[in-house]
Amino acid sequence: MFKFLKGVVAGSGTGLKDLPYNIGDPYPSAWGSWSHFRGTSKDDGSPVSIFALSGNNAQDGHLAAGRNGVKRLRTVRHPNILSFLHSTEVETHDGATSKVTIYIVTEPVMPLSDKIKELGLKATQRDEYFALGLHQIGKAVSFLNNDCKLVHGNVCLASVVVTPTLDWKLHAFDVLSEFHGSNESASGPMLPFEWLVGTQYKPMEMVKSDWVAVRKSPPWAIDSWGLGCLIYELFSGSKLGKTEELRNTVGIPKSLLPDYQRLLSSMPSRRLNTSKLLENGEYFQNKLVDTIHFMDILNLKDSVEKDTFFRKLPNIAEQLPREIVLKKLLPLLASSLEFGSAAAPALTALLKMGSWLSTEDFSLKVLPTIVKLFASNDRAIRVSLLQHVDQFGESMSSQIVDEQVYPHVATGFADTSAFLRELTLKSMLVLAPKLSQRTLSGSLLKYLSKLQVDEEPAIRTNTTILLGNIATYLNEGTRKRVLINAFTVRALRDTFPPARGAGIVALCATSTTYDDTEIATRILPNIVVLTIDQDSDVRSKAFQAVEQFLQILKQNYEKTNTGETGASGGASAIPETAGLIGWAMSSLTLKGKPLEQAPLASSSSAPSLAVAAASNVATTATEAPSVKASHHTRSNSDFTDAPAPPSPTSTDGWGDAENGISEDHESDKDGWDLEPLDEPKPSPALANIQAAQKRPVSQSSRPAATSSRPKITAAKAAVKTEDDDLWGSIAAPPPATTSRPLNLKKTTVQSDDEDPWAAIAAPPPTTRAKPLSSGRGRGAKPAAPRLGAQRINRTSSGM
Repeated sequence: MFKFLKGVVAGSGTGLKDLPYNIGDPYPSAWGSWSHFRGTSKDDGSPVSIFALSGNNAQDGHLAAGRNGVKRLRTVRHPNILSFLHSTEVETHDGATSKVTIYIVTEPVMPLSDKIKELGLKATQRDEYFALGLHQIGKAVSFLNNDCKLVHGNVCLASVVVTPTLDWKLHAFDVLSEFHGSNESASGPMLPFEWLVGTQYKPMEMVKSDWVAVRKSPPWAIDSWGLGCLIYELFSGSKLGKTEELRNTVGIPKSLLPDYQRLLSSMPSRRLNTSKLLENGEYFQNKLVDTIHFMDILNLKDSVEKDTFFRKLPNIAEQLPREIVLKKLLPLLASSLEFGSAAAPALTALLKMGSWLSTEDFSLKVLPTIVKLFASNDRAIRVSLLQHVDQFGESMSSQIVDEQVYPHVATGFADTSAFLRELTLKSMLVLAPKLSQRTLSGSLLKYLSKLQVDEEPAIRTNTTILLGNIATYLNEGTRKRVLINAFTVRALRDTFPPARGAGIVALCATSTTYDDTEIATRILPNIVVLTIDQDSDVRSKAFQAVEQFLQILKQNYEKTNTGETGASGGASAIPETAGLIGWAMSSLTLKGKPLEQAPLASSSSAPSLAVAAASNVATTATEAPSVKASHHTRSNSDFTDAPAPPSPTSTDGWGDAENGISEDHESDKDGWDLEPLDEPKPSPALANIQAAQKRPVSQSSRPAATSSRPKITAAKAAVKTEDDDLWGSIAAPPPATTSRPLNLKKTTVQSDDEDPWAAIAAPPPTTRAKPLSSGRGRGAKPAAPRLGAQRINRTSSGM
């Protein structure tokens, strides 16, 4: 006999001293003499169910049957049999009388009859759920009869309970006994506690106590009858009152009726085996049963079957009972994703089902799985997460994003797939507001510095857009150090017209960040150049930006004259922020391949980095048709006059060679400099040479600027190249009287603040030579022979 832990509580107390569970409210119904209570664990507060059976005499037959049930429940394990957790037997004394109580602690469940009323399913959805439950109970009964050679003896509505995931479980094992079919000499009852079963649930041989006939019957004969009683109670909506009621088949589904009649055959040998009942394909094959069955055997399916199933699952879920989807299918799906058995399309179905949950339930049931998925090495899973980040990003706390999500997402910035890099970039629009200043300045901005010189023009454009959107989350010092250099030195000089346009709009959207000096000396000079850009959309944005920043300066000037005190930052920006948010370019296919066709495909992976305006697409497609090859072959004739975008190691005030991603996050140099790098003060002789090098010269070809040269050499080469392009068509030398002003730098080298052009040392890459020749000059130029001599001197000096 099974040994029980016995605790003795003095007096008339009803509590338990040693039971590690708290007993809660009772359910209104339970099987037999048992009482069913809600309960919680004292250790972690997890929910449980507690069954209690009491008797005044230690030798009471109910207690003996209860002990049998505890022993059987503890030793028999099956997915569709109630899971045993703990048991104890307590004897309490109240004066001269004593009371013995048996407690069984199981997984949390509730009576099936109560759950059916709670769900309130009707018509087809009710029948589908009943089919799922009967299939589960049929498997449990078949396991007992055919595999274990046991007879439950009490299958009915009261002996079935339901878990929180709406699975049906078989319990009430008090009558359960071995099947002694081979012992023909035995004359006693095969089921010692059969007297506990109501007469209406007993087959005729049990009513007559004909145990010889029972032993000659198949092992499933008694439980098949009980299963028929369960089917009747399910579809009639009431408990079985007497055996004759089983003849009423009005509510039984037609596809199940033949099997129902065979289960209740008057001849035990002809009753349907429960395992054969499960083969009724017509009744048990419906959307709900098929879906749950597929999820249960997911590990046995190949990748093609999984992919097909999960792509159809969102539509199937809409047709299933909502309560069953959220409580049964959703946990299965989350578990399969977490442990790697589900394919990437399953995430779409998970998020769709999760959208039907409340905010609290979503945080408890879906978010933990999503956070774990970010650590997955499956690229398809990572892509799916980034594509849907807008659906769950707002639900994640700042701590989770900063500590658990971002470190995994950041690996996508350096991924070899351009498509994944772009998705990672766009996801920052949702995640960046939840990042700490340390992560923003020490990590994210370094990645963005490199992405702004990415080979994909769409990525460069979206990087500028992202910077404009997250500028408000950066502290003041970081904004001063980063924004102007990022938008002017990088974006406004990009070879891709939409990138230049994005730079202009980003400056306008962040206009309140800059003071008057920065606007006048570093922003306006760079924007004015683009008013004669070859792209009409860029020109239009440039004119709007010039008007906006001039208006800001004018308003601040008027405030100063009238004695008003106030910040010298900009006035309210023109309504360009919306344009910035929507000004996203995407040249990447869904397969993640680099740009191969027109570079302006719409992008909708992030909520604010939305589709580009139709005019932007049309402008770029017509005015820059050769962009697709510019960043692959670098041989397109349309861009031979402009240098390639600077590499991540260029010293343009944004990305420096020493600013690698592996650099300490607390480094002050995080990819941008507050001011452009200062050139060393040259000697008077060298100053003359530098001034002469800025004079025009006619030259047939221009040398290519490389980012590996020192800053001084690269800047001079870039200036010389620009001047050669701009002024090469003017053969006649200008009057000699106008050459003197070019020697202003002979004695003094201007600082960056004094020279408004120091911030744009590199030439605007998209400005063609001839259109700029009429709008940007440096005064009269000396004769070509003299400049050639200066070039020789510069080379010989090793500069």
